[in-house]
Amino acid sequence: PGQGPVYFEGGGPTGKLAAIMSREVDIDDPKNADFQTVEYWDKRYAAEAEDADFDWFRKYRDIQHIFHELVPDRQSRILMLGCGNSTLSKDMYDDGYTHIVNLDYSAVVIDKMQARFPELDWRVMDIRDLDKHADKLGGPASWDVIVDKGTMDALMAENGCVWSPSEQVLNNVAQEVDGVLHLLKSHTGVFLYFTFGQPHFRSQHMKLDAWTIETRELGDMFQYYLYIARKH
Repeated sequence: PGQGPVYFEGGGPTGKLAAIMSREVDIDDPKNADFQTVEYWDKRYAAEAEDADFDWFRKYRDIQHIFHELVPDRQSRILMLGCGNSTLSKDMYDDGYTHIVNLDYSAVVIDKMQARFPELDWRVMDIRDLDKHADKLGGPASWDVIVDKGTMDALMAENGCVWSPSEQVLNNVAQEVDGVLHLLKSHTGVFLYFTFGQPHFRSQHMKLDAWTIETRELGDMFQYYLYIARKH
């Protein structure tokens, strides 16, 4: 569950919101590395309208056929990593996928989404700590499907060269991937990763003996990729 709502008084920010807005992160002109930080996302979400939403890549209606193909069972347990204020989970819920848990490390956005869509399960959690919190998520090897729609991209954003990721970025990715493997069911579990990252940038981080990966190029003029990792 979330950490409590953000309140407004007298037309201006107070309390928790004031503290968030005072943080030294420029949401109007962010640096690449800012996208890794909870401070950036807290401030961005706090500044947005209560009903604001944003989807990386495409809306659910555009990729619905992919979920129908890869997740045919509407009773599948689905874990959303870095849900943000995307309507993906709500749209999937309306399409019959009712066993979805949404994670984000921004308590601000979790509070807002909980208020908007109380029928869904929203939790504050850093996806780099999945293995540490496995018991809170039903235990190891308990998830049918785990979805990352641009979240790993944010954890890989930095100000340096994309050809030579920093130790921080390598750790971010390794922690997420290790956590995903820890939570996915053996033999049937599937990780769906939607990303801007081309295979020569992402494959090195994704190739593991524990799963088999299929890569699809999606989009027309606006190209992005889907990595489908099936756990052995």
